[in-house]
Amino acid sequence: MAKIAPNNNEKQLSADEFIVSKTDANGRIIYGNKIFIKISGYSESELLGKPHSILRHPDMPKIIFKYLWDRVKAKGEIFAYVKNMCKDGSFYWVLANVTVTLDKNGNVIDLHSVRRKPSAKSMQVIPELYKQLFAVEQSGGMEASEKLLNTILKEKGESYDDFVFNLQH
Repeated sequence: MAKIAPNNNEKQLSADEFIVSKTDANGRIIYGNKIFIKISGYSESELLGKPHSILRHPDMPKIIFKYLWDRVKAKGEIFAYVKNMCKDGSFYWVLANVTVTLDKNGNVIDLHSVRRKPSAKSMQVIPELYKQLFAVEQSGGMEASEKLLNTILKEKGESYDDFVFNLQH
């Protein structure tokens, strides 16, 4: 697949739209609802079997995905703000809720993600925060962005989960 160049065209979900997708335990897409397929700009056949990272916007700080994968590997749930990139290079922001499905022995079968439009309040904070995290990551690696994020959370007196939740409500 050709490398996609990001552009400044933003797409937005309406308040009543939900993107739903499922991936296998390794993050390969096994299901996407019609809204997911439409906003991504890919056909269903272009998405199925591909890593979900096909949608990763290059501006996204890696630390956010580290948080996500750490939580998923611990068989937990996470909410995270994510900037995704469409097939045409445009982008869209979502609040993603990622959960795991376990078999009877406690092994991860798949990941289920439901994404919604982020609140206006969160969009006043998250894009700038992610720019800061990304810039620090570029110069000091993911450890530097994790340290910055932890410092910000400590200053706010909030856990990561509380921070995300409070921005959405």
